[in-house]
Amino acid sequence: MATRQQLTDALKHHFGFGTFKGNQEEIILSLLDGHDTFVLMPTGGGKSLCYQLPSLMMEGTAIVISPLIALMKNQVDAMRNFSENDNVAHFLNSSLNKSAIDQVKADITGGKTRLLYVAPESLTKEENIEFLKTINISFYAVDEAHCISEWGHDFRPEYRRIRPIINEIGTRPVIALTATATPKVQHDIQKNLGMQEARVFKSSFNRENLYYEVRPKTANTDRDIIKYIKNREGKSGIIYCLSRKKVEELAELLTVNNIKALPYHAGMDSATRSANQDAFLLEEVDVIVATIAFGMGIDKPDVRFVIHYDIPKSLEGYYQETGRAGRDGGEGQCIAYYAFKDLQRMEKFMQGKPIAEQEIGRQLLMETASYAESSVCRRRSLLYYFGEEYSHDNCANCDNCLNPKKRVEAKDDLCAIIETVTALKEKFKAEHIADVALGKATNDVKSYNHDELEVFGCLEGADDRYVSAVIRQAILAGYLDRDIENYGLIKVTPKGKKFMSKPVSFKIVEDNEFNDEEEEVVVKSGATCAVDPELYSILKDLRKKVAKKHSLPPYVIFQDPSLEAMATTYPITVDELANIPGVGAGKARRYGKDFVDVIRQHVEENEIERPEDLRVRSVANKSKLKISIIQAIDRKIALDELAISKDLEFGELLDEIEAIVYSGTKINIGYFIDDIMDEDRQEDIFEYFKESESDDLNEAIKELGGDYSEEEIRLMRIKFLSELGN
Repeated sequence: MATRQQLTDALKHHFGFGTFKGNQEEIILSLLDGHDTFVLMPTGGGKSLCYQLPSLMMEGTAIVISPLIALMKNQVDAMRNFSENDNVAHFLNSSLNKSAIDQVKADITGGKTRLLYVAPESLTKEENIEFLKTINISFYAVDEAHCISEWGHDFRPEYRRIRPIINEIGTRPVIALTATATPKVQHDIQKNLGMQEARVFKSSFNRENLYYEVRPKTANTDRDIIKYIKNREGKSGIIYCLSRKKVEELAELLTVNNIKALPYHAGMDSATRSANQDAFLLEEVDVIVATIAFGMGIDKPDVRFVIHYDIPKSLEGYYQETGRAGRDGGEGQCIAYYAFKDLQRMEKFMQGKPIAEQEIGRQLLMETASYAESSVCRRRSLLYYFGEEYSHDNCANCDNCLNPKKRVEAKDDLCAIIETVTALKEKFKAEHIADVALGKATNDVKSYNHDELEVFGCLEGADDRYVSAVIRQAILAGYLDRDIENYGLIKVTPKGKKFMSKPVSFKIVEDNEFNDEEEEVVVKSGATCAVDPELYSILKDLRKKVAKKHSLPPYVIFQDPSLEAMATTYPITVDELANIPGVGAGKARRYGKDFVDVIRQHVEENEIERPEDLRVRSVANKSKLKISIIQAIDRKIALDELAISKDLEFGELLDEIEAIVYSGTKINIGYFIDDIMDEDRQEDIFEYFKESESDDLNEAIKELGGDYSEEEIRLMRIKFLSELGN
């Protein structure tokens, strides 16, 4: 078993990163220990690394089962890019001719290949099964594992055959990974892959940098989209449409309006489709207009907006597609256009499918409608759908939270709804419950004689949307539960029963009414910026040139945060460049020379005094006072006491601590802040610095108003800079 230090060393050596993201380290240790491992991690969380790194550390070849040829090529290119040997990774699928397949097999047999990507269809071929039986397999990785489940948004029947084939080839540990899975889908995946005893790692599905908004779909939607994109000139974006026809029309419309855009859908010939995809990745065009066939596994970190021209068929699909925005942690805006008639049209397309499939499809559409029409925090609704609780009332980064509606008391109406659910013996869906409560004698209601119940019409005269909002928000609050496994039947929870015996205040916001009115919404940005913008711009141009030369997307050469670090610390040797986060020795040797030459020239021409390398700075270079302050903070001495003992004003002590942090030393004053400020106050200031383009104190005081003292703001700025900057 590998130690944590060995793991960190391997991460640095192969990928150039000094630390793991989220629970990557625990996941990799679980796999290296030989355990079946189940990973739920949102897009951009670093799923691929969870099998890529162990494959490089273990004996044999890891088999990665992946659904799309484009995705495989993308991942193989990325792996080869991190290594000096091109045969470290291969794929096996229908796009290869016989001699290419023979070469792949020779590299695997020769022990050169650590990662083999296969499509599930290729895995089932007899000759491939026979070949795989003869090689040393380190483990199996099932990527996009939600494809196994009929309840997932991208069900693939061939995924159901994976487990029997693994049993035939030879059992080894299995790691299953997905970016979206409701509790129902998770259970389905584990059961089908025979990994009920797997260690489960579930990351938060909350992507704080993504801004969510739903706009009404009107006759002006095309114009709205053009205006929106023109205000974001040069930024990368994806627009999703449901039909191929709309993809073609919209791409053409954008082009005639001088927006660099191309279409992408499954009906195009594969050469054109690939060329259009590459043009987007290589930043030759800004916008790709696509059906949902586009984007699976496309690792472009700087997509700044994802627009849904048509609302998707399921919230899982929506989450997966919006997840392609802001993967680098920077700005990501997710705009969806919604009209209920679009969902009705999709429901018609289901006719002719088996009844059970129609029911599942209808249930998923209703969840989407609920999300689109709701006035509740978008983030909270999405996270609830994935079985995660979001405790904040206002996320400050979605349309509903930035334009909150007035809340109304609905305690008595919730009592009426709970009584109705109970009278219906918890065997009906939300629509039926609403009809009974509103006193609507529909055919369904009459067929069950529910128009004769005492609760029939208990909310007569109320607005339909209002009653739907009460049910929806009661589910979010935990008073009711929607049983997804039984097509969305509504049940009363223990919390709901307790509420009935002793009702408390229950305030709700009424659902959005979709009309033609448009509101301008202030959108927050999570983008970062470099210390030397001129050098940063030069490096971006160079990256584009190098990428073109190698026929690779620019971000594969170096990602934006790496360029920002270069424009901050000015590395002028390949060894120094290898210490930049996200570079590593392999990339530094492969691409570094051009970059360090340009940086050296820039430094000389502008007579720039380079900061010391942050990695080799040590406390010994600091003054005696600074050393004693750092040591006192390490011992968790209260800062007010520390100021007195050093004969300093509190503000003077903060000056010294700020100088320490700005010089690149990481310190932790959280113990003192926790004593004097509650969590919400801390979070407000921390969020401000996170989203602000500047750490200027006067701007912060002006922006945060009279709610916080200068000292509180300075303390939180120190915490922020130390945690995120050093």
